[in-house]
Amino acid sequence: MKRLIFASLFALVLVAHAYSQSAPKAPPEYSIEAIRYAMFPQFPVSALVMGAPTDEKLDIAMVFWLVRGGGRAILVDSGFHREKWLKLFPMKDYLPPDEAVAQAGVKPEDVTDIIITHGHWDHMGGIDLFPRANIWLQRQEFQYYVDEAFQPGGGRLGVDPEDLAELVRIAPTGRVHLVDGDDVEILPGIRVYTGARHTYASQYVRVAGTPTYVLASDNCYLYRNLDTHAASATFSEADRPANIKAQERMVQLAGAKERVVPGHDALQFERFPTTGRIAKIK
Repeated sequence: MKRLIFASLFALVLVAHAYSQSAPKAPPEYSIEAIRYAMFPQFPVSALVMGAPTDEKLDIAMVFWLVRGGGRAILVDSGFHREKWLKLFPMKDYLPPDEAVAQAGVKPEDVTDIIITHGHWDHMGGIDLFPRANIWLQRQEFQYYVDEAFQPGGGRLGVDPEDLAELVRIAPTGRVHLVDGDDVEILPGIRVYTGARHTYASQYVRVAGTPTYVLASDNCYLYRNLDTHAASATFSEADRPANIKAQERMVQLAGAKERVVPGHDALQFERFPTTGRIAKIK
């Protein structure tokens, strides 16, 4: 009888072990914070919301996002720090991205991942401030901006060659990961999507959880883009319908319009509980 009980228990342990090895692990319940590292004063709204009055201006937030869970500290975009951009575009209340992250309680060397939504200077310009982070970028975005964009007639506007050189420099370390296309899970519970065409192959980020959020970055500049069904600035004028369609998809992916977080809207620091520069989205 004892042998039978022991054998039954042993069988149950084997089954439980096999299940634990094969059953997919649930993704962590991530926290999400918006970090405002500067304000860009009096930016023309017509460059953010296609069709807006040309004389309308707005102070916009310079933002990246911190996503934490499962032992990871993930940045969505990385801000910028090179002096040439501060001279070209004077900012208010500027703080270097590594110092801004530290205000959220994360040391720069403890950032595990940076998801770059697109190659513009104010989104990719801080990757060298986080020395251990894995960098996630669309393969087509990288390939276009290191080659075709710098050929005669190429569309390199807003992309800093120094940022591209930094990517190339750290690539041999294995920390640069080029993502192939749309609807790809790059980390547990975190998927990236393409199709918005803000740049050649920009991506936006869905963070699964209770509830789920979409971090749109510049694929949707302002809440106003969503409210008025207006495109953000896109790679070419022909891409604007695709951008509107992508914004509709963001709402579907998030489950509600209110859970799509735009790239430069200072209202996110009013809609969510905010302390200093940091808004607690979730």
